[in-house]
Amino acid sequence: MIDIGALDDFESGIPRQLHVGGRTLVAIRIDETVYVLDDRCSHEEFSLSEGEVDVETAEIECARHGAMFRLSDGAAMTLPATRPVAHYDVQNNNGRLEVSLP
Repeated sequence: MIDIGALDDFESGIPRQLHVGGRTLVAIRIDETVYVLDDRCSHEEFSLSEGEVDVETAEIECARHGAMFRLSDGAAMTLPATRPVAHYDVQNNNGRLEVSLP
């Protein structure tokens, strides 16, 4: 488990790019939950951290072509993306967030 900061460090609905364990990730907080995905659209190599978050559906939109990804598991929800992006488990340990990388 790798510490990525305090829950209060993340603003709800605002994607934040992280560099952790040699990877580039995007973290998104919605209410008290933080989701972590690879920061690369599976359709075309583009940073998801530049996209918009739909807090109602818990999805992030790729800013380049509009593909939507579900935050809970990285599933591609709309075209042009057809493949998921990797997602990582996050644990809240007394207000500190830890991500599990394979």
